[in-house]
Amino acid sequence: MGYGQNVPGQIGLDELRELVEAGRVDTVLTVFPDLYGRLVGKRVSGPFFLDHVAADGMHACDYLLACDMEMDPVPGYAFTSWEAGYGDIRLVPDFRTLRVASWLDASAVVLCDVYEEERDVLVEVAPRTVLRRQMDRARALGYVAMGGSELEFYILRDSYEEAARKRYVGLEPFGRYIEDYHILQGTKEEFLVGALRRHLERSGIPVEFSKGEWGPGQQEINLRYADFLETADRHTLFKHAAKEIAWQNHVAVTFMAKWDERYAGSSMHLHASLWDAQGRPLFPGEEALGPLHVSPLFRWFLGGWMAHLAEITAFYAPYPTSYKRYVAGSFAPTRIAWSYDNRTAGFRVVGHGPSLRIECRVPGADANPYLAFAATLAAGLDGIQNRIDPPGPFEGNAYAAADLPQVPRSLPEAVERLDRSSWARQVFGDAVVDHYTHFFRTEQLKFDQVVTDWERARYLERA
Repeated sequence: MGYGQNVPGQIGLDELRELVEAGRVDTVLTVFPDLYGRLVGKRVSGPFFLDHVAADGMHACDYLLACDMEMDPVPGYAFTSWEAGYGDIRLVPDFRTLRVASWLDASAVVLCDVYEEERDVLVEVAPRTVLRRQMDRARALGYVAMGGSELEFYILRDSYEEAARKRYVGLEPFGRYIEDYHILQGTKEEFLVGALRRHLERSGIPVEFSKGEWGPGQQEINLRYADFLETADRHTLFKHAAKEIAWQNHVAVTFMAKWDERYAGSSMHLHASLWDAQGRPLFPGEEALGPLHVSPLFRWFLGGWMAHLAEITAFYAPYPTSYKRYVAGSFAPTRIAWSYDNRTAGFRVVGHGPSLRIECRVPGADANPYLAFAATLAAGLDGIQNRIDPPGPFEGNAYAAADLPQVPRSLPEAVERLDRSSWARQVFGDAVVDHYTHFFRTEQLKFDQVVTDWERARYLERA
């Protein structure tokens, strides 16, 4: 259950020392997730890591938590700025995350927590800290949040470099037809997906399966469930490894929630359940709830999650493009409802007994998993603390149910809901809410200032 399991590929500091001394590892990727969920950091010499970084950590510029996708320092953050001089943050390795990076030559990888430079205090706006704070809240109440993420992505025949030369127009998905569960087309993509599965397994990231998905060239890989922090770490390393292995094979993968309006979007279906410290599931129970038998904790967790969904949607769909995924009949939800095993609803309850869990279908594959899991846990815990009941189970086609509340339809709408939420400010703190609303609004501003190919095709001649 979570870190501490004996997972092949995860290593301890003593084992790393042996690998370095034997020449089997000479580089340690010492990294942390930024606001986008990308891994940033340094490649550290194995001997130097063992002699210095392992005990003392290392430093990086704090602008890494206040810049955009192009690494431009963004004005308007309270956390750091040109006026503050863009100083240092301290990166402290979390050795529970130390593992072999088998897809890279002679490399290991370790994730770091981000600390202030002058004080032994976690940086509140760092994504891993945001999730840690909510897990601490759950632990204090006697709960361990367990979860998984179903992550979808597209494989493109173009390499990343070819895609850039084409200005990202006319890209070719690897498949020609919808390949949902399709083994033949999956075989054509196994050179990449099979390599990814095997490297994840060797690198301490246990895999359940891969499968073809709804779009041509679209695949899904499911990892084994774990506690929320380990699941977010595995998810982040999976995305990073997938891009590097694709690059090694002269193709590209994309985790955009909607990379082309003609094709289905890519999701990060988020599964959640609560367990106690002894490893006992807390969602099964004796209460009848629709076709289920559940505990009060299940009912209240679901109720809180649903009640706060609109306030946390920006953490599930962080970019303007993310909202183009929410299309009726696309298996992406448009309405806030829950059902048992119904893929048209935003919340799909699945499993029985110990496997009973809630699947939220709102997050896209572009979500930062640390923020998505933190928001999920915060909402569920509020439901438990305030005994928030969910509405009754929905039956039928949720896309056609006009009386159900809608998932926010744009990033500005979702950001406004987060910004105005007194609950979000209470559980995350003003500093976190202000930091991320500024981040999301910056993404929207960048989008609003661009003239797109669609606009040129529509208006250049005829407007």
